[in-house]
Amino acid sequence: MYGNPAFDCDGAQIRARCRQLATVVTISGDIGANIDRVTQFARRFVLPEKPIVLDLSGVGSFAAHCVSLFYAIDDACAAAGVEWELVTSPSVSRALSAFGDAGVFPIADSVPDALEHFADVLGERRRLLPILGKTA
Repeated sequence: MYGNPAFDCDGAQIRARCRQLATVVTISGDIGANIDRVTQFARRFVLPEKPIVLDLSGVGSFAAHCVSLFYAIDDACAAAGVEWELVTSPSVSRALSAFGDAGVFPIADSVPDALEHFADVLGERRRLLPILGKTA
């Protein structure tokens, strides 16, 4: 894609897009022995004050030990004070289920669903701002 090159991580491609509501990090290809490199590249897109969507819907092969990627992103997001959502592929869902971690991470059905979640959160915060700003 012109102007938005993908990072090649030994069989996995990572592309990030900064959207109004969140940064969308899309990873496609295969994740296994390259997990350290994938994690390193994915973490660099966690920014303060900008939620992140980790879109793995295009991942064909996902080794079970690669669930560590989600813990790394979760830790980075907690440190930055931002929310995140995960979009999975069938192989990623199987790995999460195998480790019993399926309910641990915030999972969305699609990128639009994740962005809608962040829009709802932002709308709720805006609704509460006038209430919080009033003093007695």
